[in-house]
Amino acid sequence: MRLLVTGATGFIGEYFCHALRREGHSVTGLDLIPPREGVPLDRFVRGDLRDPEAVRSAIDGCDSVLNLAAAHHDFGISHETYFGVNETGARILCDEMDRAGIGRCCGFSSVAIYGDTAKPISETSAPHPLHDYGASKLAGEKVFRQWTAKGGGRSCLVIRPTITFGPNNFANMYSLIRQIHRRRFIVAGDGSNVKSLSYVENLVAATLYLWPRHGDGFDPFNFIDKPDLTSAEIAAAVASSLGRNSAGLRLPIGAVLAMAKPFDLVIKVTGKNLPVSSMRVRKLFLDETRFEADKLGSAGFRPPVPLREGIDRMVKWYLAAGRDQKPLWRIPPAEIQRFG
Repeated sequence: MRLLVTGATGFIGEYFCHALRREGHSVTGLDLIPPREGVPLDRFVRGDLRDPEAVRSAIDGCDSVLNLAAAHHDFGISHETYFGVNETGARILCDEMDRAGIGRCCGFSSVAIYGDTAKPISETSAPHPLHDYGASKLAGEKVFRQWTAKGGGRSCLVIRPTITFGPNNFANMYSLIRQIHRRRFIVAGDGSNVKSLSYVENLVAATLYLWPRHGDGFDPFNFIDKPDLTSAEIAAAVASSLGRNSAGLRLPIGAVLAMAKPFDLVIKVTGKNLPVSSMRVRKLFLDETRFEADKLGSAGFRPPVPLREGIDRMVKWYLAAGRDQKPLWRIPPAEIQRFG
């Protein structure tokens, strides 16, 4: 295949570029940020998914599209930017695929589309997104669904992953590893809430397994590594990989929330995204993010990396290199970026 990968230089995008090239595909990347040294791209277009001219330039000569570009951070992004990237960007991409005669794509969505819906949560669950990210990803899905409904052999495989982690990622799992490594982590309550996770190599493998088997139309798949772990089990797995007997001191949830209040005040006054806040405590130790992936299993996919091994691989990367690297936060700007 000759693929356009949007968001090619991001965390997940880099893994896809390596995997696709290993399979012998030609890869063109579209992104706001140039690729790091060693990312195997046949061609790179620096551009914004919201810019039709950039998408048109990048899609030229391709026969398939993998859409990874997204506004996805939960801090510092406006309602307009979420929908501009995740919905309008999808519409521009569909228009340009039609212009180029391309009828085959894979789009990345998120389990955030489900929001406050009844468990168990599968692909047939009614979506009730709770925030702009989930709502905008659902809106993007609707664009692709409407595009495939035109017929003519149009095909869109949609992947809905949960929180994805692995080496070279600096988001939630990185923060957890760093806090435990620096002995600054506190276990709040019993940590019995389930936190569904996705290990990046398994996510890429699942996508490349499903895509060749996908026919016409719109077809969504959840991606979650099973079996699920609780927040306490995740923290314990990180501690074990660090050679520790425990993740840290255990305190009642109320006490930890009280300790987080001064950080909430600093965030409110300065607008800085601090690693400690009441919201982060609730998300880690109170909120349960349990999703099902039975449809993926029924399709015959088996992940190559067990979840605990994935955690261990990320800890080893953190110790070897990650703790000394400066995180690059890929937040799309409010204004559409155009490059010469």
